[in-house]
Amino acid sequence: MTESVKPITVTILDKEYLVGCAEDEREALFASVEFLNNKMQEQRDSGKVIGSERIAVMAALNVTHEYLEYRRHNESMSSDIGAGIDRIRSKINSALSRGRTFELTDAS
Repeated sequence: MTESVKPITVTILDKEYLVGCAEDEREALFASVEFLNNKMQEQRDSGKVIGSERIAVMAALNVTHEYLEYRRHNESMSSDIGAGIDRIRSKINSALSRGRTFELTDAS
């Protein structure tokens, strides 16, 4: 069952916006608004960018850059973990194919 979307007023950089949002997404919306508002305030307070539209674009570029770096880092970690699991699986298969027994122990 789809939850109905209700209008919610949010404030970003001292301007109000009406946004449609389902009840179960309100918390995420408010967290997003707070994050974006902080990024835009950083741009405005730096004094290097003037005008709401330019502040929004610079904040969007910074958020996008942070997201892409985060995604790249996580993809790299996932790849490293996958390679480690493959090595362990290979060692287990090799040991089982030779008929050797072994015991997995807790490292604590």
